[in-house]
Amino acid sequence: MSSSQNQQFTIHFWGVRGSIACPGAETVRYGGNTSCIEMRVGTERLIFDGGTGLRVLGQSLMSQLPVTAHLFFTHAHWDHIQGFPFFTPAFVPKNTFYIYGAVAPNGSTVQQRLNDQMLHPNFPVPLQTMGAVMKFFDINIGQTLEIGDGVKVETALLNHPGEAVGYRINWNGYAAAYVSDTEHFPDGLDDNVLFLARNADVLIYDATYTDEEYYSEKTSKVGWGHSTWQEAVKVAKAANVKRLVIFHHDPLHNDDFLDQVGEQVAQRFPNSLMAREGLSIQLISPEETTKPQLM
Repeated sequence: MSSSQNQQFTIHFWGVRGSIACPGAETVRYGGNTSCIEMRVGTERLIFDGGTGLRVLGQSLMSQLPVTAHLFFTHAHWDHIQGFPFFTPAFVPKNTFYIYGAVAPNGSTVQQRLNDQMLHPNFPVPLQTMGAVMKFFDINIGQTLEIGDGVKVETALLNHPGEAVGYRINWNGYAAAYVSDTEHFPDGLDDNVLFLARNADVLIYDATYTDEEYYSEKTSKVGWGHSTWQEAVKVAKAANVKRLVIFHHDPLHNDDFLDQVGEQVAQRFPNSLMAREGLSIQLISPEETTKPQLM
């Protein structure tokens, strides 16, 4: 592997929707696949969540065999695991996947939850048919994981029904926070979210709703486990985030609606992006190899 590849920290978005996949004419520009993000950090490949975007990532990886990757799940709601049975590289021998997730409040492990969704009558092919080497790890929320050559993954509990894990990836003085799915608190910012987002180069935040939708008298979303773009801006400012990415788009929000949200976010936080399928963010420029450590 070349020196430039050893120094990479890139983020690629394969699925950016929440709740359910929503392909169609009105979601072409932002995409309709559910949550899946790939990070290339130094020599390591990290994948966050296995929504339907994981299937698309898998097709891309078939030209790069053999594959070794670390796959982190925030939780096991359908929109975050439904792509796993269709992840073609997992059926290929000599590929290796290290799979991480927290034990659910009911005691089930990430391995049990992925296994259960592939049992009859839900799916025709069991997890045991997958030919790749798969090693499962149960996360204690709040612990820090060390991966490969200096990659540090911090974890924190998010405010979501059934619990979810937020992740912060640190390497070579850079940091990216992945905060999905979480609901903000009415009486102040979430300390766990601020911890993950502190001084981050990139914050990827669950902004499923607008404030108007969230607080609607007729169709309130309070208690549904998701946040708003207005709260995302508050977090980004309070945590001194360099770049904010609005993520986990509601399936009812079409391309034109998301364009409008992006304009409103940019007015309040200029260095912001709307997550869309195919978006890549490069934290390290080709000529840059080192950077002072974040505090």
